[in-house]
Amino acid sequence: MKSERRSILKKILASVAGVAGFELTAKADPTPEKEVGEVTMLQEVPLFANHTKFNNLVFIAGKGAHVPGDVTSHTKIVLDSIEEELKKAGSSMEKVLKVNVYLDKIEDWATMNEAYKGRFGSKPPVRTTVAVKGIPGNSLIEIDCIAYI
Repeated sequence: MKSERRSILKKILASVAGVAGFELTAKADPTPEKEVGEVTMLQEVPLFANHTKFNNLVFIAGKGAHVPGDVTSHTKIVLDSIEEELKKAGSSMEKVLKVNVYLDKIEDWATMNEAYKGRFGSKPPVRTTVAVKGIPGNSLIEIDCIAYI
């Protein structure tokens, strides 16, 4: 009786999923391997990759602007760097799903938004913005993101 109910339930769920365009059966796919972009080294030891691809996702490492300037110029530099890395990984700004923004001072939030707006197309990604003290390399901003390919 119990297995009969399970069978009926599976058929119902498969039917509903099929109508909704979902597939419930898992494909026999070997464990996917991650693919990494250029690796930053620290004293000849791999420290981190500039991007990592896994399945159809690409994870971009935090980018900062390590030059003199204000938050507007730093934001533009960082977003250009993010865009370049996305292209190397086979993605684009329009395919970004999630962005994390780290500001040296939360007072720069409105100014950063002015430089940030419109950079991800008409359907911007979700975003988290926090203020942190001491971004490496004296950058006023650091940004990382997750996109699809």
